[in-house]
Amino acid sequence: MVVAAAGFAVSVPSSAVGVVPSAAHVTPTVHWGKCPASVYQPAKTTVKCAALAVPMDYNDPSGRTITLELSLLRHTSSTANYRGVMLSNPGGPGGSGIDLGAELEPAVPHGVGRDYDWVSWDPRGVGLSRPALHCQDGYFDAPRRAYTPSTKSLLHYWLARSKAYADRCERKYPQLLQNMTTVDSAMDMNAIREALGVAKISYYGFSYGTYLGQVYSTLFPTHLKYMVLDSNVDPRKVWYQANLDQDRAFNRNSIIYFRWVAKYDATYHLGSTERAVAKRFYATVATLSKHPDGKLGPDEWSDAFLDSGYDTFGWESLAQAWRAYALHGKTAPMLSQYRDADAPNGDNGFEVYSAVECTDAHWPTSWSRWRKDNDAYARKYPFLTWGNAWFNSPCIYWGAKAHKPVTIDGSATKSALLIDETLDAATPFAGSLEVRRLYPHSSLIAEPGGTVHAGTLDGDACVDDRIAAYLKSGARPSRKDWDGPDLLCKPLPLPVPKAASGNSRVATADRPSGRFRQ
Repeated sequence: MVVAAAGFAVSVPSSAVGVVPSAAHVTPTVHWGKCPASVYQPAKTTVKCAALAVPMDYNDPSGRTITLELSLLRHTSSTANYRGVMLSNPGGPGGSGIDLGAELEPAVPHGVGRDYDWVSWDPRGVGLSRPALHCQDGYFDAPRRAYTPSTKSLLHYWLARSKAYADRCERKYPQLLQNMTTVDSAMDMNAIREALGVAKISYYGFSYGTYLGQVYSTLFPTHLKYMVLDSNVDPRKVWYQANLDQDRAFNRNSIIYFRWVAKYDATYHLGSTERAVAKRFYATVATLSKHPDGKLGPDEWSDAFLDSGYDTFGWESLAQAWRAYALHGKTAPMLSQYRDADAPNGDNGFEVYSAVECTDAHWPTSWSRWRKDNDAYARKYPFLTWGNAWFNSPCIYWGAKAHKPVTIDGSATKSALLIDETLDAATPFAGSLEVRRLYPHSSLIAEPGGTVHAGTLDGDACVDDRIAAYLKSGARPSRKDWDGPDLLCKPLPLPVPKAASGNSRVATADRPSGRFRQ
């Protein structure tokens, strides 16, 4: 059943250009019912779903509507322990969030997750929400031509591909693409809150979801109770500079991974030094650029390794697949790694990613600026730079209007808990330090030397126990009088291959699958 969203009577900062809330009216009730078959149903619990109609354009609240697919996992604690509604977002932008609450609820230690009604949703344009963006099927079909534009032919291939993709999206969704900013999603969050009939919500955001939390708490600080932000986007850098910063950070993390592979050369036989392993990696990229191995081309090879920069959970399986290819010529394991790395993104995820990032802020529209910047970065940081550039290059040609980002202001937010690992590549640690400065009532937990992105509630008791304490009573680490973290926690140890130890850490498949990482 679809219910209409309520109106909005709020004061929106002038930096949220174009947002004109409507007059308030009676908030409807969300009618929860059976979920679509694809929605995750944990054992011994029941997840309910509903579709909420919201304005496509909040400047025209009585105009065309779209629907957001919501899910609800109700609290199972006593009335005395009930702590309200928890909204959550897995990141992206473009990640499906419909399953996230059901995945996070049991992961909060000491049963605190059971004290909340977990309300999750597929953001506008995503997954089960309607319409869902589908500009072009098979945009990531393999093999694709090499990322590095070393010839005019390769440069033309990528520029033409980017423009054709942007043009196709504009033709298919001329109205929706004009209303896909993070501000629009923050307004959607408030529509969900009003439809639920509650004065305040709590919020748990990962990666891009931290930026959504920053925008929501800037626009609606009085409607927020607790907020946990894991792996913080630097709001000063949305989004062009943020992606260049990623290039540097992922290159550093690739070296850390190559060093780990070299440490276990007796297991993988890929090189006994970080330099030797790196040389083998880039030599394979060069070979596949000239002669793709079936569907395994240079881009698929590089994309398969990208997850090694996000976290350490899949390091073993990636190294095993690499060994199978390098020593035995088996392509299937590496293609499986590529598909696993691409699956959280997919075409719909990429389309929403582009729609949000290309309109949240202005991007350079001159190719000469992109070429100059990415040439300079690629010389120093070759691991990701050109792949990242082409991932974002549709923004050069994007038809929808780009906006001025919201000026993030956390001064009226009464409470926030920030978490990050200091070698996070997707959202470099400087972002968490900046968010801490902007939120005077926040505390930051840092994990020195950790490379995992969006890794909370994955078993690090030092971090997870404090999240539970915060969600139970608002207790957070005492804020120190400086610009650094307020508490240090040791990150989880690096994996030890089964062949070397007879044991292994948690496999990739054991992680919560709903977290979408850029």
